[in-house]
Order: sequence, then C-alpha cells, then structure tokens
Amino acid sequence: MTVGFVMLCHTALDRAAQVARHWATHGCPVVVHVDKRVKRKGYDRLVQALGDLGNVRFSGRHACEWGTWGIVAATQEASSIMLREFPQVRHVYLASGSCLPLRPVAELVRYLDARPRVDFIESVTTEDVGWTIGGLNLERFTMRFPFSWRKHRRLFDGYVKLQRRIGLKRRIPAGIVPHLGSQWWCLTRQTLSAILDNPERAEIDRYFRRVWIPDESYFQTLVRQVSDQVESRSLTLSKFDFQGKPHIFYDDHLQILRRSDCFVARKIWPHADRLYASFLSDDPSAQATAEPNPGKIDRLFARAVERRTKGRAGLYMQSRHPNENWENGRTAAPYSVFEGFSDLFENFETWLGKATGTRVHGHLFAPDRVQFAGGDSVYNGALCDSAAMRDYNPKSFLTSLIWNTRGERQCFQFGPGDSQKLIYFMAADANAQISVISGAWAIPLFHSNRNFGDIRREAAQLQKIEAEFLTVLRASWVKARVRTWTLAEFIENPMEPLQTIVDEISPRSLRRLSEAPRLADLTGFGQFLQNLRNQGMQPVLMGDFPATGAMPQPGNRRGRPYLVK
Repeated sequence: MTVGFVMLCHTALDRAAQVARHWATHGCPVVVHVDKRVKRKGYDRLVQALGDLGNVRFSGRHACEWGTWGIVAATQEASSIMLREFPQVRHVYLASGSCLPLRPVAELVRYLDARPRVDFIESVTTEDVGWTIGGLNLERFTMRFPFSWRKHRRLFDGYVKLQRRIGLKRRIPAGIVPHLGSQWWCLTRQTLSAILDNPERAEIDRYFRRVWIPDESYFQTLVRQVSDQVESRSLTLSKFDFQGKPHIFYDDHLQILRRSDCFVARKIWPHADRLYASFLSDDPSAQATAEPNPGKIDRLFARAVERRTKGRAGLYMQSRHPNENWENGRTAAPYSVFEGFSDLFENFETWLGKATGTRVHGHLFAPDRVQFAGGDSVYNGALCDSAAMRDYNPKSFLTSLIWNTRGERQCFQFGPGDSQKLIYFMAADANAQISVISGAWAIPLFHSNRNFGDIRREAAQLQKIEAEFLTVLRASWVKARVRTWTLAEFIENPMEPLQTIVDEISPRSLRRLSEAPRLADLTGFGQFLQNLRNQGMQPVLMGDFPATGAMPQPGNRRGRPYLVK
C-alpha cells in the first residue's frame, strides 16, 4: 500500500511540477488541480511537463479564491479521482503547489503503514481555537458569507454587521459539530470515501458553501463523524505570523526545516534553489528519521513574532514610529536626569563623572545649544549640538542618544530654563532616574548682577515651570524613579542623597563618598529670598531659609528624600 498526493496549484507551476515528479517517480500517485484563474498557456505547460508520468492525473479546474468554497470543491474532485483511479492508495495527502517534501518518500510510506487507520488532520472545536484572525469563530458557521473578504471587503463587513444587528443566524445541520484546523491533512481511504460518498453530502455541501473559509472547517468537521482514530495534528509544517499570514521559507531556513522532522513544509519561496536541491535529492542521510515535531522550532518563530511586533527596546521601528505607545520601551537603557545640582554645586558634572566613572553631560535641552560632555559638538550617532536640530524632534534626539550609547550610562542636567517638551516622556519612562533639588534655580539669579525687577520676573517664571514639572512627577502614572528634595533640606545633609545617587548609577563600585562637591556660596541667600517676597514674588520651592541670612546647618536629623513611585 502507498500514499497518494493531491496538489492544489495556482502559482510557480514549474516548482509544482518538480515536486509532483519527485513524488510520482517514488511510487506515489499524484492528482494535480490547477486554479481556474491560471492562464491556459501555463496550465498546458504543466500538463506537458508531467505527461510522461503514468501515475499523474489532472482534475477539473475550479476558481480557488481564498476563503471561498472553490478550494473545497477542487479538493473534493481531485480526491475522488485519486480514490477511483488508484485503488492501491491507502492514505491521501493534501498538499499545495508551494509545498516541499522534507524527508524521503519511503519514510512517509513506512510511517503511514505503521498507522493504517489513523487520520492526520488538525480538528479542534471552535471553543478551543485561539489562532483565528478577525474575530469570527462560531459566527463563521451561523452567518452567511456571500461576498469575498478580499475583493468586496466593505460588503463583507457590512453584511456581517447587518446579520449581527437583526440577529440572523443559520441552522447548523443535524449531527454537525463545527471544528476548525489546518487545511493540510492526510486521511485514510476509508475516511475520505465516507465523506465524499455521504448520502447527505448535497445538503452538507450546500451549508458549507456559505461558511467563511470552508477549507479550514469542511473536512475538519466531517472527519469527526466517520473516523474513530483522529490525530489532531498535521504532518505538514505550516507557520503563520501574528496577522494570520503564512510564513515563507527561504534558503537560509534550511536547518530550521530539518529540525522540524516534518514530512512536508509550506510555504516555500519559488526561488529557494538550495531548499529544493537539498530536499528533493535521493540522499537518505540528508534528512533525519524522527517523529514529526514542529514544536521544536516554535520557540524560534515565537521570538521572530515578538521581534516583529515589539522590536528592540528603545529602537523605534519605522512601521510603529507614528503610533504612540507602540514602542517596546521608551528608551534602550537607564539614564539619569539631574535638576538643580549644577546650580548648587560648582563643577558638578566633573565631580559626578569622576565619582561614577561615566561621562556627564551639561544641559542637553538648553535653549542655545546642546551641552554634550567635554564640550563636544558632535556625539555618538552623529548627534550635533544644534538646538534647532534637537528641537525638531526632541523625543528622537533623546532616544537616539540613549540607543547609540548603550553600555554607558548617560547623565545630564535639566532645569526650568530648558525646553520642557519631554517632561511627560521622561516621567513615563521606566529607564529614567530623575533627581530634583527644587528651588536651586534661584542660586544663579542670586549671584547675577542684574536689575532686581528683572530677577523677580524671571524667578516667578522659573518657579512656575518647575512647579508644573514637580506636579507631573507626582502623578500616579509616572514610571520613572524620582527623588526630590527642597534646597533647604538637601544642603542640611548633602552626603546621603549624593551617596544614594552614586550607588544607583554605579551599583558595583561600593565606594563610600569621602567628600561632596563644592557648594556654591549661599551667604545672604536667605535675605535674597526675603527681598523677592518684599517685591511681591513668593518663593515656595526652596524650603525653609531664614531671612536673617544664616544657612541651615547639618544636624542629627537625616535628610530623607521623598520617593515618587
């Protein structure tokens, strides 16, 4: 006894002829169906190419549009020819013109001979199906689908909505329990003939003509009525992406296909010369002898789907860039943002760089230019210090900086005088570590030799901007790690918060700080704040500075930041 192949072809007929010849010359009858939409000239060439093989037949042609009844009708007619003209066939294997045998024909014959009454067809009830795309599981059996999903999508969707609205449902014939599964099966002669010779076939066919994608449900449903040994799996390797489209295998998938141990794979790229040459050879050592197990390569496909749908963390793919929150992580690596530190400490960037072993930038979002570390005008990834270029797309500027410096933590200064376009972006970024000394922006104003009226107006504006930033950082949706201190409480005990910051940036150093960076001269700062009050501006973000001019002194109380989660 042997196995016969039914091939449904519609494109790449030269490759279909090559595979059909391979099966036929190894003793397996082949019945070929060619889509009616294929031009006559191509069909005639295929018939001529296989004309010298006595065990190859051609069936009547049907138009096989995806999701319609024509595919089932073509399978029925070709299968009837197979059963009628080749009585030695015990199993019928349904394949497509883009299928490729992965193992020697003799192995498949021996495998099926050891299981003479087993039907291999994926057949799962609609409640257990999780792979359908489009939201139609049971509804595909209770609605009518007279319109093509591909050619008349509006009519298709509109008619579905109409049927849902008026509650129109079809009656499922008695004894029919809808099942779904892969189109590619291998059935025994007894099972297939029982389905094709069913006395109620006319009524069943009439019902399935208006089922959506009947080739995934017709045989899958009827096999449950007539077979008592169904293995709900396919011997054909067929993988689909997240959109329900079949994966196409190329030459570089050779080892993956071998690892699957399946007998047949689809869909093969017509120009994959290496695959066809490897698997259509007569060398039995080229393929392994094992139980078909496509699950062995499922992990690779799952990773491929994840990479395609999510991308790499912090790298914005062109296909998802315009869509908000479609990114896989806002940035590629952790980074630190410091507000007020460079105002309170002299040469803070240099000190932090030495303490943590990282390069520390100045104000990357300063209004005049980008202050890269070391005063560089161009940084990793060809990022320039032009403020106009940065402000054209500040989000891309920051994400590109983090992506192009992966492996080296980025630290930069921020303040109310900088561009505030990214405050929401950074606050929602789990990679951001934001440390704020509120009110420190007043120190440069205190040291400036400007008209006090101008100072008062600028102080009011800067305080308003920083207050808005702090409000954002206190929001419930914030994912960044945020620490804030008022200026007064920070200078009471600066070592503890500085040690915490250094430990987070360089967790492996485990080095205790011996000295803090040099504080700016704050003599008379309290009186400066009182003068602002006297001029009608109320400074509230600095904390409690006495108007006498005496500085807050370190005491027994340990200054603790409040952490916003």
